[in-house]
Amino acid sequence: MSLFNVYPLYDVTPVKAKDVYIYDDQGQSYLDLYGGHAVISIGHSHPKYVTAITNQLEQLGFYSNSIVNPLQIELANKLKVVSGCNDYELFLCNSGAEANENALKLASFHTQKSKVLAFKNGFHGRTSAAVAATDNRKIISPLNAQQKVDFVDLGDLESVEAILKQNQTCAIIVECIQGVGGLDQSTTAFYQGLEQLCKTYNTLLIADEVQSGFGRTGEFFAFQKHKITPDIISIAKGMGNGFPVGGILIYSEIKASFGLLGTTFGGNHLACAATLSVLEVLDQQQLMNNATDISEYFMEQAKKLPKLKAIKGRGLMLGLEFDFPISELRKTLIFKHHIFTGSSKNPNLIRILPPLTVKKSHIDMLIEALHSELK
Repeated sequence: MSLFNVYPLYDVTPVKAKDVYIYDDQGQSYLDLYGGHAVISIGHSHPKYVTAITNQLEQLGFYSNSIVNPLQIELANKLKVVSGCNDYELFLCNSGAEANENALKLASFHTQKSKVLAFKNGFHGRTSAAVAATDNRKIISPLNAQQKVDFVDLGDLESVEAILKQNQTCAIIVECIQGVGGLDQSTTAFYQGLEQLCKTYNTLLIADEVQSGFGRTGEFFAFQKHKITPDIISIAKGMGNGFPVGGILIYSEIKASFGLLGTTFGGNHLACAATLSVLEVLDQQQLMNNATDISEYFMEQAKKLPKLKAIKGRGLMLGLEFDFPISELRKTLIFKHHIFTGSSKNPNLIRILPPLTVKKSHIDMLIEALHSELK
């Protein structure tokens, strides 16, 4: 049987990884400044992560959510402490798309409305409502297109209010830093304006922190810079450091009932063990501080690059925008300099999403490689 051919592949076959390095089947090492779509938060094969999953697997790998799982309670309590998000409850699932799917469904249940407001260049997943709220017609099927979604420009509060006044919108879903869309972000006044409009028009505010959460921006969540309180926060990617896990944080005013949401694999014992280890390492190694420090160093060094149009993003969720398409440059970085980077919807932008353990010397390697190719 062949694989369903939906992924354009680089001819690299990783067989092991350690911290910020990946090693292929030929013994070649690669500096990983992409983290598998921002998934690797505490570094590949971190010893505490490996130990936590191994020990848990030796005891109990999985059982359903029909029984008591103390690890879920421990995770909810630890997440509250490390994130600083009080007055929320946790629902665990398996991925970012599933997290956003449940967030949108819950918002519709709570408000009894059916439309969603999303933003141009936003990306929220590839499943039913999540992909309908994603600004990419190429990946939205006719089935998905039945969902009712309004798209407006990021930063346009006037258009947001005009739509909410129609009293049909259950939720606004927003990335405070757009990931796949190209690292764009708006102002604190805009995000605070969204929060106020949602309160005025009985609409829930969903902060999509799937890519930006778990310390990637230097704060636990990207929205925290703007001093807002979302009704629902969606999480995934970096929370499991590679183990499939996702979830939503639900503000306490939104009430649960039996059967309202559900999942088979979500919140399983291995997923909880993985996420607990990530939270422990983030805290003990002060990786959010490292994200801030390395970000400042990166921006200082990157601004010296030729042909650079802009540096985008925050923390270790960064973009380098050039005045030309970067697809060939990315290939050169992989096959000549052995550095992994990412692309985006913006064809001129390289995304930099390394493990939060990255050091200045690793940034130097990228900058030197770019200088050698851009001269």
